Amino acid sequence: MAKLAFLGLGVMGAPMAAHLQKAGHDVTVYNRSTEKARAWAETHGGKMAETPKAASKGAEIVFSCVGNDDDLRSVCVGDDGAFAGMGEGTIFVDHTTVSAAVTRELHAAADARQISFVDAPISGGQAGAENGQLSIMCGGDSGAFDRALPVMEVYAKICRRLGDSGAGQMTKMCNQIAIAGLVQGLSEALHFAQKAGLDGRDVVEVISQGAAGSWQMANRYETMLDDKFDHGFAVDWMRKDLGICLDTGNEIDASLPVTALVDQFYKDVQKMGGGRWDTSALFKRLNALG
Repeated sequence: MAKLAFLGLGVMGAPMAAHLQKAGHDVTVYNRSTEKARAWAETHGGKMAETPKAASKGAEIVFSCVGNDDDLRSVCVGDDGAFAGMGEGTIFVDHTTVSAAVTRELHAAADARQISFVDAPISGGQAGAENGQLSIMCGGDSGAFDRALPVMEVYAKICRRLGDSGAGQMTKMCNQIAIAGLVQGLSEALHFAQKAGLDGRDVVEVISQGAAGSWQMANRYETMLDDKFDHGFAVDWMRKDLGICLDTGNEIDASLPVTALVDQFYKDVQKMGGGRWDTSALFKRLNALG
């Protein structure tokens, strides 16, 4: 069992940290909201600290799951950052979806302190975090990955190293690009079914057993048809992720026309007041158009 720190207790981070504590690890948590960190510690039996540095002091592996590039920098660097509290030979594992650029930047900063940095973005949503069934895509030094893998497997369905620093984030971009097209396609299919006078549930029961089947179809069609979107991965976060995808696509000369279009559709959902709705709210947008 290892001495660990976990930075960020949102809808993903809190259950992931809980899995680690339940597995018998010694977990100290940090969250920007001190009250949330204290409540987590009281519930799960771990410890809390008031700064990333304090949480990371003495930890063998430090995990993070925060909001964006700036949030990640804030918990890593500076006088109160995690790197300042970590010793040589320790490992920092970042589960946030951020740009490959900030990943490489922080990898270099960690390396200067003889700390290993593994980018390890996740997919599977809140349910995946709560059930310990996340897909984890990693980049970084193979030795550090091998040491962190048994710990990450506590909440993983699959955990794989894809290459050097940044490879995990690049793979997560592939994930978000694929999801954007799938959700729009599913939304259009259900919208078409309604316009054609078909029962959407009957339609899905049939087409889900063929080539059209997907995770999105299996897990989202019912809530879409019931007009329920107050759950799941928020549109605001998806737009953040797609922005990273599009910026990176420009940098590497990758053509992403569907991704760019769906990103604008999500912008429409935000204008409808749906920034915190699930990404499947693309269906609600279509119905609002008539």
